[in-house]
Amino acid sequence: MRDEFAHRLRLDTIAAGQRLDLIADEAERTAIAERLRLASLERLEAHAVLEREGSEVRARGRVRATLQQSCIATGEPVSEHVDEPFEISFLPAPVDGAPDAEIELGADDCDVVFYDGQAIDLGEAIADTLALAIQPYPRSPRAEEALKQAGVLPETEAGPFAALAKLKLGRDET
Repeated sequence: MRDEFAHRLRLDTIAAGQRLDLIADEAERTAIAERLRLASLERLEAHAVLEREGSEVRARGRVRATLQQSCIATGEPVSEHVDEPFEISFLPAPVDGAPDAEIELGADDCDVVFYDGQAIDLGEAIADTLALAIQPYPRSPRAEEALKQAGVLPETEAGPFAALAKLKLGRDET
């Protein structure tokens, strides 16, 4: 279990409609940046409203962050701002004794976090939400030129439709 941005909330203290504001301090931001391999994480905050129905807890809100990643082509810093809504459903971890038991999740259950039945960790769920929201392949303004110099073709020339376009051009020229 990671504790970079731990905000554990005991189930018996969660009230319906409870509002929380989580703001990562410098040490938390540094730890999350290291885990996510970010150049820096200048700001991370989340605002959430909690609802509880039995052992299920739902958190709805927004995560906001200001960060820098390294460009995939040049290594230069690329600034990014994240402002994403989230909805996370916390459910007790299954205890049927089978470690590889399949769990049926529907389309509405995409953001499900299992917990120990006693407490949820909203902070770590927020950090994971940030990980999913950031640009997976950040590119600086000089990325295209660096990739071209390295011999990497742009998608328009290397993708499957580029091959079809070349075939069509060949037929049009005859």
